[in-house]
Amino acid sequence: MDLSLVSCTVDAGICTLTVNRPDKLNALNQQTLQALDAAFAQAQADNDVRVVVLTGAGSKAFVAGADISQMNQLTPVQGRDFSLLGQQLMRRIEALGKPVIAKVNGFALGGGLELAMACHLRIAADSAKLGQPEINLGLIPGFGGSQRLLRLAGRAATLELCLLGSPISAERALALGIVNEVVAADALDARVQALAAQLATAAPLALRAILDCVLIGGECALPQALEFESTQFGLVFSTADMREGTSAFLERRKPEFVGQ
Repeated sequence: MDLSLVSCTVDAGICTLTVNRPDKLNALNQQTLQALDAAFAQAQADNDVRVVVLTGAGSKAFVAGADISQMNQLTPVQGRDFSLLGQQLMRRIEALGKPVIAKVNGFALGGGLELAMACHLRIAADSAKLGQPEINLGLIPGFGGSQRLLRLAGRAATLELCLLGSPISAERALALGIVNEVVAADALDARVQALAAQLATAAPLALRAILDCVLIGGECALPQALEFESTQFGLVFSTADMREGTSAFLERRKPEFVGQ
């Protein structure tokens, strides 16, 4: 496994993962998917990591898609395995239990948009382009794009992006609910850093409970989802962080959460 394909830094509870193939616009081949999966597994296991920021090297692309030169050679069975490998990574990100912010600094196309959609928050530069162009290659989204896009943007937008294959602007993606915020390209780093710093000081167990309520509860019928939320609500009463947070509020001071 070539871990140089993904660089990792950890500072003040913020783990920054950077897909490091700028000469290929950070395209996702099998080795890069495996390296990302390993990097996210490490971030998940590291108690010092409170939040993860995911981005791509260079100014042109977050991730421009899956590596077409590799896909061109795959058999049907290998194609399915490649899809499953990508979906395994996306599920790991989605279920990490820690907030993941996609810093979309350029092209997020195909597998790149699928990667961004697996993250919990997406902040895009105003110069970014997003889309699912697989139809232009005689392909379909394979890393969960048809399903996550459907859940984020609805059926009409999903069919438009997947059937036509044309990229859209960051502003259009914001209007469709695909990204959370659009900022000027030269302000992207500072904005994402500020959000990551805010999340890094929040109560980790409460963050995880919120993620579980939205991601797990969102797949349930409403009565079961509400029951799940009540259970998670009760569980956080067992945490030291809940006592610290409520005490700090009453004492008019800033809380210090420790993840217990």
